[in-house]
Amino acid sequence: MSNAAWTDQENDLIVADYFAMLADDVSGRPYNKAEHRRGLLPLLNERSEGSVEFKHQNISAVLKGLGEDWIPGYKPAFNFQMTLVDAVARWLALNPAWLDRHSGTGAPTGLAEARPIWIGPPPTLSNQPPPKELEQMQHIARKFDVAGRDERNRALGRAGEERALAHERAALRSAGRDDLARKVRWVSEEDGDGAGYDIASFAPDGRVRLIEVKTTNGWDRTPFHISRNELAVAEERRSEWCLFRLWNFSRAPQAFELRPPLDAHVSLTATSFQASFH
Repeated sequence: MSNAAWTDQENDLIVADYFAMLADDVSGRPYNKAEHRRGLLPLLNERSEGSVEFKHQNISAVLKGLGEDWIPGYKPAFNFQMTLVDAVARWLALNPAWLDRHSGTGAPTGLAEARPIWIGPPPTLSNQPPPKELEQMQHIARKFDVAGRDERNRALGRAGEERALAHERAALRSAGRDDLARKVRWVSEEDGDGAGYDIASFAPDGRVRLIEVKTTNGWDRTPFHISRNELAVAEERRSEWCLFRLWNFSRAPQAFELRPPLDAHVSLTATSFQASFH
């Protein structure tokens, strides 16, 4: 069996086969990993079944870094070569419809029918992955501007806001506050962007909640963009504003909330500058 480095052609073949399985997986269609593996092996350079399995795990790790879904049965394995990352990027470039999807089993069929979103703790230093793993994930996210990609995906952003809106209304109804649920507003949809938050809601005791929604199909540590205006409103209205981070959106949406000051939770990096004439 070959121990040589994988060629670009081999990487392209295994990545395409992985995405074929992943498409079935996210759609709930049955598929057979062994059949896929047997069909792939003759096309590769004398690779062992074990090396193919491990490469599948490498692809899962790459997709994790890219803020994307991966096959749960292939646990992410790190210390992969960047040539594999490039192969995944090539596949995504040739199949742009994959990134345009924004909903799966967790999507509501109507705002009143949305399933509750699990709200968990935010990422912290105490629950972060091993340093080398985190470093690889962050490097991929920066190189391919994962935060910018999600920010530009208007369909994903809108679907996330709609899902969060349904969650807020359902939570208030469950608390016996139908009166407040009827007053929840989708500000970004009704008034347009610019308010510094997407949803105007309430806590069950009547306190105002100004919610900025950030959505990704990836894991909870997928980076995201936040505007100067959103940061300003967060500072001005600290007691009311919160960031509602939706993740794993295309499968089973989960979320956590961040409250100002945001730099207590995340590292804020300037990505553009305003130029003014002297």
